[in-house]
Amino acid sequence: MNEEIATDYAYTRADASHTHAYLWASVRRELLRGRGRRVFDLGCGNGSSARHLKGHGFEVTGVDPSETGIEIAKQEDPIMRLELGSAYEDLASHYGTFPVVVSLEVVEHVYSPRKYARCVHDLLEPGGFAIISTPYHGYFKNLALALSGKLDAHFTALWDHGHIKFWSIKTLTTLFAEQGLVLEKVLRVGRFPVLAKSMVLMFRKNE
Repeated sequence: MNEEIATDYAYTRADASHTHAYLWASVRRELLRGRGRRVFDLGCGNGSSARHLKGHGFEVTGVDPSETGIEIAKQEDPIMRLELGSAYEDLASHYGTFPVVVSLEVVEHVYSPRKYARCVHDLLEPGGFAIISTPYHGYFKNLALALSGKLDAHFTALWDHGHIKFWSIKTLTTLFAEQGLVLEKVLRVGRFPVLAKSMVLMFRKNE
């Protein structure tokens, strides 16, 4: 088995994760700006985000390496095209390109982030947008975590396939710029900005 691919990342329920509560208002607002109705969900997990998107009129295709995640996703919606797969595959050759790629709280779990960013690039149509979210890190939040004694919980060291990369706005922008994607917008969500829970970055692929 390729240890970079988290086939055994376990899902036991169809519910949306706790991040849904503070991510979706911002993500939905951006998607409704006319960016396109066809969406690729990269790292779709148990399909909760894809079902949310479908409920708002989007046509969703997605992949995830988790066998239990895709099993639950198919049980909940057998029609939607959610399949086993990962960012380490040539997904664009198999699924084509899309006006929007959404990947929420995924990049922090990825062992080879440049392969992931290249996959996002390749899945996008020219002029398309990627909406990427990940836990926020900045000076004041990092300081607050250290002073509060919550670093161990935050870094999830004992979580198999948990958070292995801790991104800042600068490093995530650099990652996608290397693949030719241009940063369009940054949103910090959950709490007030300097202590935000997550950040949502929107990247555009040039025409």
